[in-house]
Amino acid sequence: MAIHIEHLNKYIGKQHVLKDICLTINDGEVVGLLGPNGAGKSTLMKIMVGVWNATNGEVHVPKSIGFLPEQNPLYEDMYVREYLRFFVGLRKQSYTTPLVEELIERVGLQREANKKIGQLSKGYRQRVGLAQSMIGDPELLILDEPTTGLDPNQLEDIRALIREMGEERTVILSTHILQEVKQMCTRAVIIDHGEIKVDKPIAEIDNLEETFKQATKNE
Repeated sequence: MAIHIEHLNKYIGKQHVLKDICLTINDGEVVGLLGPNGAGKSTLMKIMVGVWNATNGEVHVPKSIGFLPEQNPLYEDMYVREYLRFFVGLRKQSYTTPLVEELIERVGLQREANKKIGQLSKGYRQRVGLAQSMIGDPELLILDEPTTGLDPNQLEDIRALIREMGEERTVILSTHILQEVKQMCTRAVIIDHGEIKVDKPIAEIDNLEETFKQATKNE
């Protein structure tokens, strides 16, 4: 299995952000992580990638993880190729130049590779972030709102890239766009108020919009 979480709790101050989360994700699954703002999605992802520690519980994830946060932190004064070389070097990868060129081609950045990141559109910046997350060929890819703010053409390009990546590894995709989950994911996990409300294969959900509405309505 790619991920195994048992009885995970996270407190931030007195706020109980994640409540007894139990979740198992198998190798090769593409999981849509859904929930309203403040539901605990980003907190859960940050614990998975080791940015934050859980208050208690068990979290088992692969050693090799790629992560694209919602606020994609890029060095805008660096050129695309230079930026990727820098991060490949940080990971101590051998054969740096071939790997960088492979990443550039993989995410469709050939025409933009000699531009400064600050000159790129948001869609191409997301491609740079995706390329960075792929360094080291991770077993698990965690993407937090990767298509927010993209125009329709950019949206389709990035979705196609994510679908392709999902054919080779386990992917967790956090998004507010239910259509993306239906198009790209094999399973939906809905979180609200720090609790998992729904965890089902997409094929078993007749109406994802209604399921989401019922799972997150205030009682």
